Amino acid sequence: MRDQAERLREIISSIKNYKDEENRTGMLTTKPGSRVIAITSGKGGVGKTNFTVNLGIKFAQMGMRVVIIDADLGLANVDVVMGKMSKYNLSDVINSNKNILEILEEGYEGVKFVSGGSGVQELVKLNKTQLVDLLMKLGRLDEEADIILIDTGAGLSENVISFVHAAREVILVTTPEPTSITDAYALIKTITYKDKKKNIKVVVNRADNAAEAFNILDKLNVVTQKFLGVKLHKLGYILNDACVTKAVKIQQPFVLSFARSEASRNMNDIAITLMDNKELNPSSVSGIKMFINKLTSLFN
Repeated sequence: MRDQAERLREIISSIKNYKDEENRTGMLTTKPGSRVIAITSGKGGVGKTNFTVNLGIKFAQMGMRVVIIDADLGLANVDVVMGKMSKYNLSDVINSNKNILEILEEGYEGVKFVSGGSGVQELVKLNKTQLVDLLMKLGRLDEEADIILIDTGAGLSENVISFVHAAREVILVTTPEPTSITDAYALIKTITYKDKKKNIKVVVNRADNAAEAFNILDKLNVVTQKFLGVKLHKLGYILNDACVTKAVKIQQPFVLSFARSEASRNMNDIAITLMDNKELNPSSVSGIKMFINKLTSLFN
């Protein structure tokens, strides 16, 4: 625990020093793109959206500017977890000439979010001129965010797979339930069919204990390596904590309303692991423009 706390202080200090240096030298104009992470699951009901929002808040507490894009076409409810309804969504940027900054809603800890709504489906229909216009508008998110979290839908739909393929990093959320693990494997198989080197990080949500979580992560990794030739990255776990359910009922992220809970400590560990990742090297961060460009090419 002490090691993690010390590492957290180091990360926050390094972020502050980096931003101070940017402001001092005027290098903000050459800022690399945002770090784009797609968060997905093999089936619904595993706590993916709740995970996304709470992870975003932990990043914000570390000094990062965070934007969440709700790309779940079926159950878009980032705003529900945030306790704040969205007035606009991506379709307003596409059809009503809204600026991307106009549709950004601000939630807890300064985390901003965008409701995808019907606008996600409309990406498929854009012609080249419309696409260039949208890319220019969405590109402004790279100036607003250090990290962009994409909350995808669940399952094996074309939309989900396209979002996952377009992102450089993927977090797959599963639970200990056999059906959830089976569906997670099916999603991994589909994702890696075209890209064996896809960076997939796995989180076990609602685990009874650490031993159960690591047992699932180890077994899933063994199976994917044996039958798919794919090595997964074991990101961590969230314990089955009653505080999470209580937080959902009052529409508040559990890392805020129950900051000392087991689940909050687990989320803190996951955030530190991600922030400690060498992929934060600016040269390896592609940004939202490249993500959208790749996404639309996959749709087409």
